[in-house]
Amino acid sequence: MKYLAIASVASLALLAACNQGGDSAAQNTSEAVNATQDATSGVVGQTSAMTMGANTVDGFVTGLGTGNMYELEAAKIAAAKSTNADVKALAAMITKDHTAAGEKLGTAAAAAPNVAIPTALDERRKGLIDNLNAATPGDFDKVYLDQQVAAHNETLTLLNGFDDNTDAPALATLARELIAPVTAHRDRAQALLDAMN
Repeated sequence: MKYLAIASVASLALLAACNQGGDSAAQNTSEAVNATQDATSGVVGQTSAMTMGANTVDGFVTGLGTGNMYELEAAKIAAAKSTNADVKALAAMITKDHTAAGEKLGTAAAAAPNVAIPTALDERRKGLIDNLNAATPGDFDKVYLDQQVAAHNETLTLLNGFDDNTDAPALATLARELIAPVTAHRDRAQALLDAMN
């Protein structure tokens, strides 16, 4: 069933991407592949957050740390590439809040034994960053906002699944604390996306 859902989302994203205008067949193909990768990444991320991330201290720290790095890098790209003042404002808010979240994660993770905060993006999130960099100026804001909604939904799944963890109380407290700002980011990205459609 999970694979059917992934295939369905990927197929819909591919069809939607194919219907977008572009300069060339190669560009259209590249945009379709990138849209499919982004859509599939959201499904994979949600599944990962529900299973590994929410159930182990190491999985939570890895998921939250990697997601935080991705958010900061994506916001940096949005600040440089977007021409939309609202998208730039969202990127600035994400930069401020996720910088603070990263610092708090460092403090809370120090209280947990044998846990390391990741220092590099995983391949899935590197692919998301590559797709942001490859997005055309006309498509950038939509690509960025689609990614932000999916990424923040993944983070919310992770936070809600860990907020009552008794093995790492400092991390559970952090999870509860981050739910509100992550929800605000997701809701703002969704509102901007809805306004574009």
